[in-house]
Amino acid sequence: MTEQFISKLFQFLFYLNLILASVLTIFLTTRSLLYATQNHHFHPLQWYPPLFSSTLIAGITAFAWQYATFQCPSATIKAAFWLSPMLTCAVSFLFFSIGSPLSLAGAVIALLSAVAQSLYGCWVNPHFAYAAKILSVSIDIPYAKTTRVVALLLITAMLLSCFLVSGIGGATASRTNLDTLFKALLLITLAWTMHVVKNTIQVSISRITFTQIASNIIIHTHIALRDTINNLMGFVCFGSAVIPFLAVIRGSARAVRLLAGDTDEFMFSCAYCYFNVASTLIRYGNRWGLVQVGVHKKGFVQASTDTWEMFVRMEMVTLIDNDLTGAFCFLCGVAGGSISAISAGSWALAVHDSCALEVSVYAFLMGYFMSRIAMAWPQACVSAYHVAYAEDPQSLQPDSPIPVRLQELQRSQA
Repeated sequence: MTEQFISKLFQFLFYLNLILASVLTIFLTTRSLLYATQNHHFHPLQWYPPLFSSTLIAGITAFAWQYATFQCPSATIKAAFWLSPMLTCAVSFLFFSIGSPLSLAGAVIALLSAVAQSLYGCWVNPHFAYAAKILSVSIDIPYAKTTRVVALLLITAMLLSCFLVSGIGGATASRTNLDTLFKALLLITLAWTMHVVKNTIQVSISRITFTQIASNIIIHTHIALRDTINNLMGFVCFGSAVIPFLAVIRGSARAVRLLAGDTDEFMFSCAYCYFNVASTLIRYGNRWGLVQVGVHKKGFVQASTDTWEMFVRMEMVTLIDNDLTGAFCFLCGVAGGSISAISAGSWALAVHDSCALEVSVYAFLMGYFMSRIAMAWPQACVSAYHVAYAEDPQSLQPDSPIPVRLQELQRSQA
C-alpha cells in the first residue's frame, strides 16, 4: 500500500513537473525572443540552429546504434568501447579550443573520462564474447511493430528535448540568479523525462521478451506500451527517479573498491564498507526489477527485491555484475552525445564562441539521452532474458549461454 501511494505520488509529481516546465519554457522562450534586440548576451540565431540540428544528428546516431546492434551485435559492442573514448577525447579538444576557464575544466574532465573509458574497455575485454552471445540470443525474438513504436517514442523525446532546451536558451538570455535556477529545474525535468521514456520502453519490451521466452506467447508492442502507460506509469516514474542515483552509487563503489586495493587497511575498510552499502541499496532499486514491473505488475521496490533474491538464489550475482550490456548502452549514449556536442559546439564556436560551451553541453545531453532511449530495446531484451532464466532455467533453449557462463565464473573463483 505504501509503495502504491509513493508511485502515485511520483506519477503526479512527474506530470505536474512536466506541465510547470512547459509553462516556464513558453514564458522564457517568448521573453528571450521579444527582447532579443535589446540583449547583447543572447542571439537566438546563434543558439537555436546548432542545438536543433544536433538533435537531428542525435536521432540519426541513435537509430544507427540500434540498427547496428540488431545487425551485428559483436562488432557493435566492440565499436562502442572503441568509439566512445575517442569521441570523448575529441570533445576534450573542442573544449580546449573554446579557451574559457570553464571550458578548460570541462576539457580536463572529458580527457580523464576518455582515459577511464579506455582502461575500462581493456579491463573488460575478456567479457566481450559472452556479451555478444547473450545480446544475440536475447534479441533473436520476433517483435511485432516494435521499430515503429520505438521510433515514435524517440521522435517524441527529440521534440520534448528541443522544447525544453529552447526554455534553457531563454533563461540564458538574462543570466540572473533566478534564471540560473530555472535552467537547473529545466535540466532536471529533461533528465527525468528522458529516463521515463527510456524506462517505459524497457518495461514494455521486457514484458514482450519475457512472455515470449516463458510462455511462447507474442504480445504486440503497442498493446504492451498501452498497458504500461495506463497501469504502470507510477512505478516507471518512481524507478526513473531512483535508478540513476543507485547506479551511480554502485558504480562509484565498485571503482573505489578497485582503486583502494588491499595494501592500505584503512582505505580497504572504507571502500569495503561503501561497497556493502551500495550492494544493499541495489537490492531495493535496480533496472532488472523493471522486468517484473512489466510482467507481474509488481511495485518497483518489490520487483527489484524479488528479482535480486532470485539472482542470489540462482548464484547469478557475479554474472549480473559482469554483464556488459549496461556499460555497452551507456557508452553508446556517450558516443552519441559526443557526436552531437562536436557538431553543435563546432558550429557555435565558428559563429560566436561565447555560447559554444553551453551549446556543446546541452547538445551532449540530448545526444546521450537519444542514444540511451534507442538502446533501451536491446537492454530490455537482455534484462528479460536474465530474469527469465533466474525464474525458470528450463524456460530457455538448451543452447542458452547462461549455464556455460555460470560454470566459467565458478571455475575462475575456485
